Amino acid sequence: MLTKSYTRHLVLLALVLLAVGLSTPAAAQRKRNAKKNVEETVLPGQQRLLEVFNLLNSEYVTDPNTDKLSETAIRAMFTSLDPHSIYIPAKDVQRTNESLQGNFDGVGITFSILNDTICVGEVIAGGPSEKVGMLPGDKFLSIDDIKCTGDSAKQDFVFRHLRGKKGTRVITKMLRGSDTLVFHITRDKIPIHSIEVYFMEDDSIGYISLLRFARTSVNEFRTAIRELKSQGMKSLIFDLRGNSGGFLDIASGMANEFLERGSLIVYQEGRNVPRQNFKSNFYGTFREGDLVVLVDENSASASEIVSGAVQDWDRGTIIGRRTFGKGLVQRMFPLADGGQVRITTARYYTPSGRCIQRPYDKGTADYNNEYTKRYKSGELFSMDSIHLPDSLKYKTHSGRVVYGGGGIMPDLFIPIDTTPASKYYQECRRKGVLNQFSQYYADRHRGDTLAATFEQFLANYELLKVDSVFDAFAAEKGIIRDSIQESQPDSVVAFNDHFLSLQIKGLVADRLFGRGHYYRVMKDEDKFYQAALRRLRERRK
Repeated sequence: MLTKSYTRHLVLLALVLLAVGLSTPAAAQRKRNAKKNVEETVLPGQQRLLEVFNLLNSEYVTDPNTDKLSETAIRAMFTSLDPHSIYIPAKDVQRTNESLQGNFDGVGITFSILNDTICVGEVIAGGPSEKVGMLPGDKFLSIDDIKCTGDSAKQDFVFRHLRGKKGTRVITKMLRGSDTLVFHITRDKIPIHSIEVYFMEDDSIGYISLLRFARTSVNEFRTAIRELKSQGMKSLIFDLRGNSGGFLDIASGMANEFLERGSLIVYQEGRNVPRQNFKSNFYGTFREGDLVVLVDENSASASEIVSGAVQDWDRGTIIGRRTFGKGLVQRMFPLADGGQVRITTARYYTPSGRCIQRPYDKGTADYNNEYTKRYKSGELFSMDSIHLPDSLKYKTHSGRVVYGGGGIMPDLFIPIDTTPASKYYQECRRKGVLNQFSQYYADRHRGDTLAATFEQFLANYELLKVDSVFDAFAAEKGIIRDSIQESQPDSVVAFNDHFLSLQIKGLVADRLFGRGHYYRVMKDEDKFYQAALRRLRERRK
């Protein structure tokens, strides 16, 4: 209905603008008729907007840029709504939607920019670049004969020249060691994976991390579950930290994997949207077995639907910190010029009836400052700092008390780490030495017999002397460990050295074996993960 109304108003606006500046009697009559039609069909606010637009077009000192005027007006309108209703210009639609659709047209690589050089990170299996023989570590010299080193080594440059319509070709000149190679690549559909890492911790506990809720997410999850079950998985750690959400139906489909048939997952309701219930069916792949869901302050929207349903049905344990607090549902409406608007049409509610949308009545700036407010209030350090009224109290299936009004409260709270960073660590991070070194080391050790597989890399790590090579690399960049005077306690310095060593190991593993291996290294220092292991192992006894 909104789309039809919008189209009608566009036609009326076109009639008004067409009549501007014409002085014949017939033109004047058409102008009067158009004005009469507008007055009869639009609201007072809409009429005022059309009148001002018309006056600017006819009376302004120079010819106004009407496209820019309309875009400015649209953006201004959305600032008076909730923070999640947005306008997307036509030029930004494709990139904005890619992560939710689950694919894009391109060549099938990830990349990083180090020392003004574009370096291949991962070559996606089965993608166009893998088919022509491109390898991780290859460096771009040119794309379609356009130099892409030095000042041209920009992220936007890569996106504009490597992405393109399926079936089109791109020629890249690459540097591999001292050899120059030329690849003729035919672009194709490239999947964007929702799950980059899953593995078995021991003989019965599995781990899956979901990065986003896209069209492919449920199928990816089922594939991971099948593989982990084949390895003996009985309990699952499901990681939704940092997952900012996605499609409502995909969130419902994901929660369905954990719940018994007929369980209410979520319902939505709005001014022009009658209540719609989403319930589980009998196709769930992990309806039995112990479950822990990891969340934090950046877990939002679809992540909160899943964790809220798991909590309300007492299906598993929620571990972490209070989630983001987004309980609004957006619907996408296409515009005639190819742009889009996403308009909040309803609120969603967890099975117990909780609406977890946090307040936004103080404006978008205040809304986006939530992390700072939580930090200053002490909430990120202690769950006792969170105070919610009894009016927001609800009960789970078993009668446990839970709260609405601003995110999902965890069952087990994990405070943020307040250990200060050492000066050596700060300098290495500030100058980007960690990423530079991981690329440098991986380039020189691909095919090394001590690191032929991830397991061999871990087993032979001391023999590879990665840490000492890193210190020498950092020294060449002007960061000398012994020359940096530490004013912090020895315990802080020791912790930082240990953490830095783990990060180096994880980043090198990612470069050598693909994304996801970083976390497999870092998990032993992850307080969320370790708390989940303890909970599951206690239940297993």
